[in-house]
Amino acid sequence: MAGGAALLLLLLLPLPAAEPPGAEDDRDSEEAAAAEPRGGLALPGIGIREVLLTNGCPGSETKCIVGVEECHGPVDCGLGRPISENSESVMMTCIYIPPENRFKYVWKILTPNKTARILPNDSAVMEVRRDTRPITYQCETQGNESVIASVKYTVHATTELQTKQSERIDTGQSRKKRADAILVFCLVTGIIFMVGVIFAIIFIILHWAIVKTVLESKNGQDDTVEKLTIKSSQSNM
Repeated sequence: MAGGAALLLLLLLPLPAAEPPGAEDDRDSEEAAAAEPRGGLALPGIGIREVLLTNGCPGSETKCIVGVEECHGPVDCGLGRPISENSESVMMTCIYIPPENRFKYVWKILTPNKTARILPNDSAVMEVRRDTRPITYQCETQGNESVIASVKYTVHATTELQTKQSERIDTGQSRKKRADAILVFCLVTGIIFMVGVIFAIIFIILHWAIVKTVLESKNGQDDTVEKLTIKSSQSNM
């Protein structure tokens, strides 16, 4: 990295990760002063980092990759999202970067005010069936006998899932009913307006003589008023 300014780009697989403060203390002071982290967020998990040069690249390139290295962020990654789920089962995954067998995985069931129960599953992916009550699972990704990432999953109960689905169905039906009511109102209003216009046209056609007489009478009155006004102005002059 001599003779060039380095930028750090955090790429996360499968979850975001960022380098914790002080992880680059072993670099010499000249390189540390030239390095600028991109993104600026301390995101949890484990990931890989691409080191880019913005100066001194070959040819006319403004950026070039000079290396890829592993980086760690805060251990606790909070609640994760299952990779797949249905009404009967849920499939969850631990946090890791390939190759999968580099790490050790420990699955636990978390119960409030009780010691976590360790499960025999030691793979990065686990599928569980829904129970009659919600259960919180946790997967710890371990490397060099220490936890480097941890993620939790809440698997909702079958009855709870059915309740949520019925609520979504009810909400969708109520929205559909409101939309149908608005559509019917607009249609009825449009039909009434069109019927009124048609009746008005029919009335004018059937009583055209009367309408013509009224219009001519009105025009005659307007002409009379205009003539009287002109005469009055001329007399005043």
